[in-house]
Amino acid sequence: MTETEIPTLPFPTDQALEPPAEWAELRSRCPVAHVRLASGDQAALVTRYDDVKAVLSDPRFGRGTGKKDAARIADTDDGGIMNSEMATVLPQEGEGHLTWRRLVGKWFTAKRMAALRPGIVAMADQLIDTMVADGGPVDLKASFGFPLPVWVICDMLGVPDSDRDKFSHWSDCMLSMTRYTQDEMAAAMGEFGAYMAHHVALKRVTPGEDLLSELIAATDDDGEPLSDAVLVATGQGLLVAGHETTANMITKMVAMLLADRTRWEQLLADPKLVRSTVEEALRFDANAGLGMVRYIDADIELSGVAVPSGTTVMCSMAAANRDEAAFADADQLDLTRSPNPHLAFGAGAHSCLGQALARTELQAALETLLRRLPTLELAVGVDELERVDGLAVGGLTKLPVQW
Repeated sequence: MTETEIPTLPFPTDQALEPPAEWAELRSRCPVAHVRLASGDQAALVTRYDDVKAVLSDPRFGRGTGKKDAARIADTDDGGIMNSEMATVLPQEGEGHLTWRRLVGKWFTAKRMAALRPGIVAMADQLIDTMVADGGPVDLKASFGFPLPVWVICDMLGVPDSDRDKFSHWSDCMLSMTRYTQDEMAAAMGEFGAYMAHHVALKRVTPGEDLLSELIAATDDDGEPLSDAVLVATGQGLLVAGHETTANMITKMVAMLLADRTRWEQLLADPKLVRSTVEEALRFDANAGLGMVRYIDADIELSGVAVPSGTTVMCSMAAANRDEAAFADADQLDLTRSPNPHLAFGAGAHSCLGQALARTELQAALETLLRRLPTLELAVGVDELERVDGLAVGGLTKLPVQW
């Protein structure tokens, strides 16, 4: 394969909800494929379920933060979010990473998620009240999918959700691969860092019943508190991850269900399917974004292919979730699928810390939409939906709906 023949991620698609044709071809014939990233750097793309799970679950392999020969995902000097100041401050491996996850993970218990659900439902109802008052058609992403998780994560962190437009801009800059210039990304990071540092300082003086206040008071196994730098980076990371991915997933999930409206009717007839539907939408998502980055610092073998030390591996969870070797009728959206061991939240030591919160929000959002807007339908053709471009996360630019 010549330099010009190496494909560039992300692969293009004809329709926003459909997977790239390359996924099935690569799983079948080239499970470890050379690809080029937006930065121009090369990486190895892994698409089979067993391979993706093996790499993500292997504690030896990290994200490549700070590694000079790790591939960059963005066309900037630092290479984007993987090597941003936020990423380098947070412990990425070893005991430091485990300690940080234990401290933050205490907030995401099943008990706390259950306590949050009534508030999430109330906010969802409030957003739908506004939609109904304004009348359709509306953009469900802007009116519902985006503001709901922003409100939730802002409430958890104790920051005002009135700043959500700032958060959205800062998040997009941090997740940019090609959308923003290096100067724009650096400016956004500076503004975001200063904002969160000010917020942490306020919480030290006047703590509340929020996650950051709790982390300020927490100590590690040696009795040491978290530094201001780690607290700021934690706040930034949770704010980005806590609204960007969930906002996009709410929108994509509804789009999947309305693209073939018999699926929506199936849920209306049996609302108990909401939980399995959320899991299946997560598995079926063909527009999940770039995938997980892992830096391989030991020689390994995947599907009989040698992967040398020093390789940056892109793990496509979305492609793995369509693997027929792992899921029967993998290209079918089955609202009753169980069990459903999808990899949408990753696996291993770096699996999504907030997956319980994401599931709670997705379930509450879907239940509320079914209850309040049973006649919901797309206001445009499926082929008119457009993907978000230039970011490491996948999403739709908008979702016009009516009822």
